Amino acid sequence: MKIVCCCVLASIACVLTPALRAEETDSNHQYYEVRSYVLGDKGDEKAVDQYLSQALLPALQRAGIGPVGVLGNAENDKSGSHRVVVVIPLKSPNDLTAIRDQVCQSADYLAAAAKFESGGKSDAPYQRVTSELLVAMDCWPKVVVDQASLQNDERVYELRLYESPNARLGNLKVDMFNNGEVPIFLDCGIKPVFIGQSILGPQTPNLTYLTVYPDDGARKKAWGAFRAHPDWKVLSKVAKYAGTVSKIDTYIMVAKPYSQM
Repeated sequence: MKIVCCCVLASIACVLTPALRAEETDSNHQYYEVRSYVLGDKGDEKAVDQYLSQALLPALQRAGIGPVGVLGNAENDKSGSHRVVVVIPLKSPNDLTAIRDQVCQSADYLAAAAKFESGGKSDAPYQRVTSELLVAMDCWPKVVVDQASLQNDERVYELRLYESPNARLGNLKVDMFNNGEVPIFLDCGIKPVFIGQSILGPQTPNLTYLTVYPDDGARKKAWGAFRAHPDWKVLSKVAKYAGTVSKIDTYIMVAKPYSQM
């Protein structure tokens, strides 16, 4: 049985292309794999942390992939879903295949991941791994890591996923972000790390984005300012954007000590 990280990447990559490397269709826009290790009630978060910090992230670094973000639930997260989220930035969808081949053939990776992969049904460290592939949107074409924020242990992240009823409405929500919503974010202190539209994933069509704040008080203040912002009040009443979001998943998260974001 192949290792989990390779299975997830391979299943996506085989849909896209069998090539290891190919010309990038748009070098100005990144792609993101957002992978969630859903722990459930019996998951072993320490084992997942050990695997990610000692096996996966070093292997990705050897492959030239990064910075990689790793996040866990904050104490005040109310999602009800215990998980570890990994954000992997990519130059091209074809990098999924490159990761698979380099990771799976690395003796260092296999040795580091051996303990994590040695369990069975009764002692699996997670309940399920879910993954989605995103393409960066025009309003935020590449991941932005505020280096100063990495020194702040109080920083808080918010991961949001906006599902849409169909692709047409999903594209309209993307249009809303690209043509007005993000400048309001910035004006209110909502600082994006990445913003992407789903290509593949269990909740497609959707857009997913990650934002960062100095602390949880700043997060609450920023969203309060956003809801009261006069430009948002105008934009939110534009008729064509009505009904573009059918469900919102929100996770309040903190960075793992080994996270590169």
